Amino acid sequence: MERPDASGPNAGPSGAPAPAAGRSGSPAKRSGDSSDVRDTARRRTVVVGTPGQGAELEVFEYGREPGPGVPTLVLVHGYPDDHRVYLPAIALLAATHHLVAVDTRNAGQSVARSRDYRISVLVDDLFAVLDAVAVPGVHLVGHDWGSIQGWAAVADPRSEGRIARFTSISGPDLGHFRRWTRERLRTPGRWPELAGQLLRSWYIAAFQLPVLPELFWQVALRRRYERTARRRVGADPIRGLALYRALRSRSGLRPRLPAVTVPVHVVVPVKDPFLSPALVEGLGEWVEHLRVTRVDAGHWWPETRPADFADLLRGEP
Repeated sequence: MERPDASGPNAGPSGAPAPAAGRSGSPAKRSGDSSDVRDTARRRTVVVGTPGQGAELEVFEYGREPGPGVPTLVLVHGYPDDHRVYLPAIALLAATHHLVAVDTRNAGQSVARSRDYRISVLVDDLFAVLDAVAVPGVHLVGHDWGSIQGWAAVADPRSEGRIARFTSISGPDLGHFRRWTRERLRTPGRWPELAGQLLRSWYIAAFQLPVLPELFWQVALRRRYERTARRRVGADPIRGLALYRALRSRSGLRPRLPAVTVPVHVVVPVKDPFLSPALVEGLGEWVEHLRVTRVDAGHWWPETRPADFADLLRGEP
């Protein structure tokens, strides 16, 4: 899978992102790069669910210890990444922030004991991590599937007092996506806009097929993705297909969109090949404190432009 935003001042050689540590071996260290911060991780395992049915989530903490005046960022990655997608930005924020990066149950060093990947289960995982970290009023940051989980979390009553704000990047709320789609189906003048998004989302339908997506990742996509990401992803792309297949279940989806009262900052990479910038339309109807920022980048903006990403997070109240 190509990453079309792999360019700019924070890119590595040949336009690829600055290297993050792989699972076996790591690139030579440079002062202040992500391999330096990787070695400072404070790691814990959060066990959720019943034995044999839940998951063991690996949680990595960086930077300052939590305390008064120290903002806590909880960073949730997307597909087919793990927490390392955030390491370039973590290296830039560690001096001033307490940072918590999670390997979700489908990825990285976390282990799933069941194949239940419904959004309601992922949100339970996130609140288990928040319980373990035990810091009130965190700033939740999600990219791709991490953002999808984040939307469901801030709409959950359990978020009160625990999530102070949410930054969403390239991952829509599933209920909003469905409403956005229905509204355009009912409006012939907006059918081209809908068709454009459906074309961007072709892979969701493709991932529902048996066997073929796994084979395609194994034979063709994995090495290509690893070359552009500059890190090994192992079986994560195949494990993560369960996220898309779980979309067939409506468990965890709300019958109507609730009022989200925490401040939400939606970052829209305008060159994202998977999501139309128009998907932000209508968010203000149910998100009370909404801010939208468009950035001239592609889907993996948090990793390919870590300095810009870190600056944006520093600028949050």
